[in-house]
Amino acid sequence: MSTESKTAHTLNDLIEIARDGKDFYTEAATNVKDAELSQLFTRIAAVKADIVSALSSTVAATGAKPAEHGTMVGSMQQFYGKVRATLGDTQYGYVAELEESEDRLLKAFRDALTDNDTPPAARAEVTRLLPQVEETHNVMRNRKHAMKS
Repeated sequence: MSTESKTAHTLNDLIEIARDGKDFYTEAATNVKDAELSQLFTRIAAVKADIVSALSSTVAATGAKPAEHGTMVGSMQQFYGKVRATLGDTQYGYVAELEESEDRLLKAFRDALTDNDTPPAARAEVTRLLPQVEETHNVMRNRKHAMKS
C-alpha cells in the first residue's frame, strides 16, 4: 500500500468514528430537556465537525476520497443511547453513551499514533487534532462522573 493510500485509510477510519460522534451529539442535543446540556452537545458536535473537515481535507490532499459515512458500531451505540435514554434518565443515558463514543475516538487517535505504519502526514494531522479529542473526552468523562455521584 502506498504512503498516500495508507494515510487515506488511517484518516478515513478516524473520519468515520468522529462523524459517528458528531451525528450522535447532534441528535442528543435535540433530545435532552436540559438547555445547558443541549448547548454542550451542540458545541461538541461542532468540534467533531471540525475534526471531520480537517481530516477530510488531508485525505483529499492525498488524492483519495474522504469517508462519507459513520460506522456500524457508531449506529448501534447511537441506537443504544436512544433506548437507554427512553427507559431511564435521558440526560445520564446520553452522557454515558456519548462518553463511550469519546473513549472510542480517543483510542482510535492514540492507536494511529502508536502504529508504526502510520505515515508522517497522517501522524502529523492526528497529533494536531489530538488535544481537541482529549478535551471533549475529558469534558464528557467529568460530566458522567459528576452525574453519577
